Amino acid sequence: MPPAGSESSRKFSEVTFQLMLWNRQHQLGYVFESSAGFALPDGSVRSPDASWEPKATYEALPEQQRLRFPPVCPTFVVEVRSPSDGLAQLRRKMDTYLANGVAVGFLLDPTNETATIYRPGQESDEISRFDATLSAEPALPGFGLDLRPLRRE
Repeated sequence: MPPAGSESSRKFSEVTFQLMLWNRQHQLGYVFESSAGFALPDGSVRSPDASWEPKATYEALPEQQRLRFPPVCPTFVVEVRSPSDGLAQLRRKMDTYLANGVAVGFLLDPTNETATIYRPGQESDEISRFDATLSAEPALPGFGLDLRPLRRE
């Protein structure tokens, strides 16, 4: 994949920052950015823009698995649409995460200021303005992603 544009990178970083800040305060798991790949149960390898895995799950993996693509589906994933991403492709990617065990996923489209929340066994929930905070409860207790810093400028 080619490098992300600077505006897309800024938005990816904002999401990761908010997740890192929450995790630093609660110390419940590990945060990963877009260069981390995960070997999902279906055999595919995916690299979400931001993700989180509980400490117990991640620390139970042998070190050799943690050094490569760990064979787990993250508990929480975020995909941020960049101008070169197709929305249908990203929705399929979110469906793959759901099918492989993700507890909560956010698909963010900063250009159109829409956010879609994915949870297993539920219809996706779309938010049509970036003036809200998305909850990842109960998977990430107390975590809310503030969408305002991702608004169009």
